[in-house]
Amino acid sequence: MIEIVPYKSSWPAEFEALSRQLQTAIGPWALAIDHIGSTSVPGLSAKDVIDVQVTVNSLDAPIELALNALGFERKSHILGDHRPPGRDDLTEEELEKHFYHKAERKVNLHIRVKGRFNQHYPLLCRDYLRTHPLAAKAYGVVKQQLAKYFPDNADAYYDIKDPVFDIIMEGAKAWENSKIRI
Repeated sequence: MIEIVPYKSSWPAEFEALSRQLQTAIGPWALAIDHIGSTSVPGLSAKDVIDVQVTVNSLDAPIELALNALGFERKSHILGDHRPPGRDDLTEEELEKHFYHKAERKVNLHIRVKGRFNQHYPLLCRDYLRTHPLAAKAYGVVKQQLAKYFPDNADAYYDIKDPVFDIIMEGAKAWENSKIRI
């Protein structure tokens, strides 16, 4: 069941605790551990699932046993990320990831390679929505409405949410490019 809840002020602290556990468990293999997704944006309604991105130099990093010991289960059928419409220039490698889930405190863990499109995309998303509260609020309303109409249909929810988010990301890319020129 898809349920969108109001922002919880506890989410950043929950991420910090997870980040410390991950850093201890996988140490130097983790180049960065970032809070991503809707729970990383203050005020944004979200599914009560903490999304974490671990950036690595290679998906061959030997971290699976350490993650399993923390309660994470690899979802081997999830091999990559969503390809935005019109981005036929992206290779499968640019979208490749390892995905883990933890059920007891719902956590989605995305392992991505430094410098790839899919590693940068969620960071830009987070930073854009943090600095553009009206876009974040509108995105939250879209998710709430989708969950209302498709509470038991994840395919329908994501088939609509992903392209809506791709529209938002076009604004995020323009915002990022304008910051670079300043």
